[in-house]
Amino acid sequence: MAENYAVDEGKEDQALETIFAEIESLELPLGNTLRSVYDDQPNAHQRFMEKLDARIRNHDREIEKMCNFHHQGFVDAITELLKVRADAGKLKVQVTDTNRRLQEAGKEVIAQTEDSIRCRIQQRNIATVVDKLQLCLPALEMYSKLKEQMDVKRYYSALKTMEQLENIYLPKVGQYRFCQIMIENLPKLREEIKDISMSDLKDFLESIRKHSDRIGETAMKQALQQKTFHIALHKQTGMNYKKSACVVNGIVPEDDHRRSEQNADEDGEPEEEVLTAQDLVDFSPVYRCLHIYSVLGDKETFENYYRKQRRKQARLVLQPQSNMHETVEGYRKYFSQIVGFFVVEDHILHVTQGLVTRAFTDELWNMALAKIIAVLRTHSSYCTDPDLVLELKNLIVVFADTVQGYGFLVNRLFDLLFEIRDQYNETLLKKWTGLFREIFETDNYSPIPIANEDELRTVISKFPFQDSELDKQTFPKKLPMSQSVPQIYMQVKEFIYASLKFSESLHRSSTEIDDMLRKSTNLLLTRTLSGCLQNLIKKPHIGLTELVQIIINTTHLEQACKYLEDFITNITNISTETVHTTRLYGLSTFKDARHAAEGEIYTKLNQKIDEFIQLADYDWTMSEPDGRASGYLMDLINFLRSTFQVFTHLPGKVAQTACMSACKHLSTSLTQMLLDCELKQISMGAIQQFNLDVIQCELFASSDPVPGFQGDTLQLAFIDLRQLLDLFMVWDWSTYLADYGQPTSKYLRVNPSTALTLLEKMKDTSKKNQLFAQFRKNDRDKQRLIETVVKQLRSLVNGMSHHT
Repeated sequence: MAENYAVDEGKEDQALETIFAEIESLELPLGNTLRSVYDDQPNAHQRFMEKLDARIRNHDREIEKMCNFHHQGFVDAITELLKVRADAGKLKVQVTDTNRRLQEAGKEVIAQTEDSIRCRIQQRNIATVVDKLQLCLPALEMYSKLKEQMDVKRYYSALKTMEQLENIYLPKVGQYRFCQIMIENLPKLREEIKDISMSDLKDFLESIRKHSDRIGETAMKQALQQKTFHIALHKQTGMNYKKSACVVNGIVPEDDHRRSEQNADEDGEPEEEVLTAQDLVDFSPVYRCLHIYSVLGDKETFENYYRKQRRKQARLVLQPQSNMHETVEGYRKYFSQIVGFFVVEDHILHVTQGLVTRAFTDELWNMALAKIIAVLRTHSSYCTDPDLVLELKNLIVVFADTVQGYGFLVNRLFDLLFEIRDQYNETLLKKWTGLFREIFETDNYSPIPIANEDELRTVISKFPFQDSELDKQTFPKKLPMSQSVPQIYMQVKEFIYASLKFSESLHRSSTEIDDMLRKSTNLLLTRTLSGCLQNLIKKPHIGLTELVQIIINTTHLEQACKYLEDFITNITNISTETVHTTRLYGLSTFKDARHAAEGEIYTKLNQKIDEFIQLADYDWTMSEPDGRASGYLMDLINFLRSTFQVFTHLPGKVAQTACMSACKHLSTSLTQMLLDCELKQISMGAIQQFNLDVIQCELFASSDPVPGFQGDTLQLAFIDLRQLLDLFMVWDWSTYLADYGQPTSKYLRVNPSTALTLLEKMKDTSKKNQLFAQFRKNDRDKQRLIETVVKQLRSLVNGMSHHT
């Protein structure tokens, strides 16, 4: 137990030693150390205090020992120090005096030193400033260069300078305030450049809108010159073989030599400078704007804006003036503007990359083509002048050739030309209608007198006339047709030439052109010329003589149709073996006109006969005839005789038909005169007088007024009237009634109703004289006979009606 106590006491002492060591080490805070003293056993505090006292006493003893050990040395040191104090006073005085003298001597050095120090500081600052300036100068120089580029409007270079500033120079001097100002200004400058370049682009767009017509005019002129050159070259190539054959031993024929000199003169003339779109318009704004927006990364915005504006301008260009159809200059300006627009777009397409594409230009062209076709359809329909329509066609061809040279499709334009060709033909037909009418109005409708050979050659040069019988005659002589025939023939040829002018340059084969010419000529013949002839024939002032001449004229024009066909074949260079087109309808046209003229002759003859008959003045109650024919009838027969003499130049059938028609109409008119319902009574003396007139008509018919009738064919025109008059003159009613209906009847052509009507008129005359008839037995018998015959005729008429 004592051992355990000793061990515990040892541990406690060790712990206290540790505490004392911590206290002596002066490690603060000591709270934890002191707390451990109180946390141990109850007597630990007492023991700690005891140990602490013992520790203090131990340290006091050590201090006392140490002081005792060093005390003598301390005393010695004090003694030495006292000795040195006197010397130290002296030394102090000396040092103070030396310091005073040194300070006085070093004032100038100090001042110079301070100056030197100040200079070195300035040198260091200057060197620093120089270094910083050298670092900043490139940025400042670039910014100054930027300002200069902006002033001289070199915006693309200015943007490149901005890129260098931002990427290279400004990052090196970003700590300076001026650099921040520059960085803030650069976006503003970019926006300013964008605005300026966009303004330049707008000016450019406005400029090309104003100059489009001039650009287009130049392009169309060059296309026309190129086309003319190729045509001339083709002709020249075709003539080389002739020239090589003509040149022998260096001798050139006179005509070729003159032509060579002319070509040399033309070659000697200064050639006109070939201008392009670049020569007429400055494209730099659009290039510059495109580069600027590309550098700024906003190329798509620029492209969209440019295309949008060009679409708007395209719509404006395609809008024609309301009076464009009045002059060719209106069409020329319209086409020039459109060509100028697309020449600019083609130039932009090939010079820039992506600003416009082929798809975009094709889209614009398709839109423009639809609008152009609609505009031309509308305005060409207003044109009434064929020369203007022809010039329009030439403009369309040049326009199509020009835009085709820039890669645009123009097939629909040539299709449109075929529509305009119909319009052109209509205007030609209207013009030639006026020409034909003027020719017909100025014609004298008499054969052309020929005094000598020169006059004959002049006529034959205009009209292909051949007549071997006429050639045998001596001068002076007359051609059967009138002056209008060669004039009409020449005008038809002129029409063919005019129609050919439109068919040229339509990129069609010779066969197609030949077919077009034939169709248009057929329209001229069948519609225009035929209509003019029909109107001419129907005019009141055209008499029988003129109608006869018209028939003769149409006969010769009909014979000339084959020459017109040959003429078309020659000018189109089509072989007769390869022609599979429609033939000319001139034969039917002139036949129809001739038939109309013949019908008009028949009509006018009948009208003239009616005019003479209206002059008739019969005394229907006369008791005895005058013994001679009526004056009106003799005048009529003389008229017919002189008229039929004019018909000698007509075809035989026409003259015979006219003569037969006139005689039939005369017979019918005379019959109607007897049967007129307003005529109430007729005496036998009137019948006898009427018979004298009919006898003159029969004598005229038997006198062969028109050759070619066989036997008494012409007299048959009066057979009905003759049998009727014979029946009444002979008073052969018994024979008539007995033979009625028999093919061999003497009065076969006498109709019972006609006989009844005339007999009743005579019956009324007999009734008027009934008062005196009772004293004359013959008259009473005749009256009874008339009544009997009337009854029988009525029964025949009633029988015919029942049978019908």
